[in-house]
Amino acid sequence: MSAGCICPLCRGADTREYHRDRERSYRQCPVCALIFVPRIYHLSRAAEKAQYDLHRNGPLDAGYRHFLSRMTVPLAARLEPASTGLDFGSGPGPTLCVMLEALGHRVTNFDPFYAPNAGALEQRYDFVTATEVVEHLSTPGAVLFQLWALLVRGGWLGLMTQPAVKEADFGAWHYKNDPTHVAFFAHSSFLWLGAQWGVEPQFFTGGVVLFRKPL
Repeated sequence: MSAGCICPLCRGADTREYHRDRERSYRQCPVCALIFVPRIYHLSRAAEKAQYDLHRNGPLDAGYRHFLSRMTVPLAARLEPASTGLDFGSGPGPTLCVMLEALGHRVTNFDPFYAPNAGALEQRYDFVTATEVVEHLSTPGAVLFQLWALLVRGGWLGLMTQPAVKEADFGAWHYKNDPTHVAFFAHSSFLWLGAQWGVEPQFFTGGVVLFRKPL
């Protein structure tokens, strides 16, 4: 099997084609249930950034803040006062940091395109968030294990993405049509991640999943 068909989350090699359309092929891993787009179909770095440059979300957008509250509400309810965190993939208009800082927390932004501060990935944090990020990752396994390692004991990792739909509905699923979306997580994908870390994921509405690092 070619390297492009190896699961980018768990590195399983026995993947199968899940769906194919005019633009791309999609494969699924039987081990962690991740649905992914083989690397041959990924955009170049320049083309990917051009797509993100079209985004107009920002902290003054009430609708965007409401969208991000899916993450901030359950996460903030579990944080100690004045916690320190990292917003990974903060995007061109960082907003989650503004919302959490208004609650008394300190947030560092990192984004490979808009805030490429490598030093931010060498610190330790009480929480790390990645909202609408994991679906863009070409190597989600490597990135998520890196983020997990940044947490102190008892720290929280918060992920938000649209859960993958069943095979019969995948062809009509709008979320797969974004050319920058290359990894789609099923419920059991997060269970697999939790098992690797020895924790139980906590699921919330709006595609939010929280993992707490053991004390």
